[in-house]
Amino acid sequence: MNQNIITVSSLEKSFKNVDVLKGVSFEVKKGSIFALLGSNGAGKTTIVKILSTLLRADKGKASVCDKDIYKDAEKIRESISLTGQYAAVDESLTAKENLKMIAKLRHLKNANEVADKLLETFRLEKEANRRVSTFSGGMRRRVDIAMSLVGNPQVIFLDEPTTGLDPQNRLAMWNIVKSMADSGTTIFLTTQYLEEAEYLADHIAVLHEGVIIAEGTANSLKETLSAGTVEFAFKNIDDLAKACTLLTDLRVTKDIKSLLINVITDGSAEQFSNILNRLIEAEIKIYKFAHKQPTLEEAFLNLIGENMEVASDE
Repeated sequence: MNQNIITVSSLEKSFKNVDVLKGVSFEVKKGSIFALLGSNGAGKTTIVKILSTLLRADKGKASVCDKDIYKDAEKIRESISLTGQYAAVDESLTAKENLKMIAKLRHLKNANEVADKLLETFRLEKEANRRVSTFSGGMRRRVDIAMSLVGNPQVIFLDEPTTGLDPQNRLAMWNIVKSMADSGTTIFLTTQYLEEAEYLADHIAVLHEGVIIAEGTANSLKETLSAGTVEFAFKNIDDLAKACTLLTDLRVTKDIKSLLINVITDGSAEQFSNILNRLIEAEIKIYKFAHKQPTLEEAFLNLIGENMEVASDE
């Protein structure tokens, strides 16, 4: 029996002579949470549109729910649900009316019962009869994802579902996604938040410049940085900025709010001594430093070979 609910082989897609996908291949197991991780413009949404039959690839093959994306597009659409980056709810309707509308469009006979159950699942019972136009961003997102569950789809595509949410609502959304997977639904998640991928995903694929450059569990990706990193703390923003300018030849992540930088090392005493001496000679005052185990963010940074800032929730 095939354990893969999605199979992608050598997908290619171009827009106006720009190669967005350059031979993408991966597999998604049934009942898992699969995270497609990549920077803005990496091609994540293009892959979601192709797999949800909204866009046709130029080359390559793919199947979803054991159905070919070209030959069986209509049957695939009956088996999946797609939630985009922005909530697609009708703001003139109440939360319950939105859910009932989708249930009727899916030709479900018990639309009222389906709506009530989902309102309870997403803790929206008290807001059931409020117009969505009065909801906060987090509440709208909950309604949006609840709508994607109508009809018990086998696969749910969540395209950057927590974009624009505050930390509290983001965590609430993570717990909802976890519960959906626990019930047997396969979740295909795209995100640029590394902590989101690490918290949720059973398997992660890193998409960079149109190709999958690495995949595996969060732990296996972090093992690409066996030497770990060195964290330097500073007392002021000026010293942090000077350090970042001085170390542009190395791979560095910075957390401006905490006045920290993390420098990826090869683990040798010689390299660490060199970094420390460079900072001291430049009269940059180091508050403290410590060796750290690698994070998924640092693994991602190492894979794409670029410096980057820590994502902010603000």
